Amino acid sequence: MSKPSSAPSRWACTAEHVDLDASARIAPRRVRLAAQPQHVTLDLAAAAIVVVDMQNDFCHEQGWLAGKDVDVSGGAALVTRINPLLKGLRQAGVPVIWLNWGTRRDRVNLPPNVLHVYDSDGAGGGIGEQVSDLSDAVLTAGSRGAAIIDGLDVADRDIHLDKHRMSGFWDTALDSVLRNLGVRHLFFCGVNVDQCVYATLIDAACAGYDCLLITDASATTSPDYCAEATVYNVRQCFGFTCDISAILTSLASVSPLPPTDRKTQ
Repeated sequence: MSKPSSAPSRWACTAEHVDLDASARIAPRRVRLAAQPQHVTLDLAAAAIVVVDMQNDFCHEQGWLAGKDVDVSGGAALVTRINPLLKGLRQAGVPVIWLNWGTRRDRVNLPPNVLHVYDSDGAGGGIGEQVSDLSDAVLTAGSRGAAIIDGLDVADRDIHLDKHRMSGFWDTALDSVLRNLGVRHLFFCGVNVDQCVYATLIDAACAGYDCLLITDASATTSPDYCAEATVYNVRQCFGFTCDISAILTSLASVSPLPPTDRKTQ
């Protein structure tokens, strides 16, 4: 488990004066990004990336979904794609937020509609239950199954948030964290793109954030048409799509920030 990130340096306080205007201390860092349906310009100083559900229970060959004979190779394959993406964004001062399922062991805050999704026939093996040595308590906070899959590079300054719904905006601290960081633009990646990634992106768009789905840093265990419909709807209704190479190309146009200037240190 990574160390918790230190408080972001977004305000200045002395015994005589408090400066509440973070914008005066954080210079805009505008970049142009190739995206669809149009190219976009955004401010890296007001951006963050949300990595959704890259956990053992979803992506590991011995995890919960794999134990249900679900093909998890798509999620596992994202590791080598996501790492260089996160490295570039961290160097540009963009916060990395790991948004993962991490439910209570007693499941008392989970409504029937959530429990039904993961145990639709009532036969067991859903959230909180032991289905393998790896998934000792499915998607439960602190369990091996809920841990981020090995191979992903997690930095000490990254931010970790647990969720308990498909959307990461319900019953979590995600919105308050983003607003305290001064974030307006959100990159999204992870699994499943048509489920938790999509649900979180929709709520972000409805809350006024600018949303960009990174298509080749996302995957799903659903049929291909589910991912295709998600990409269509993001472009049509909720924001934009882009790929890893477009982001890294845009980052090449700006100088990396020294560690002391990165907003989550």
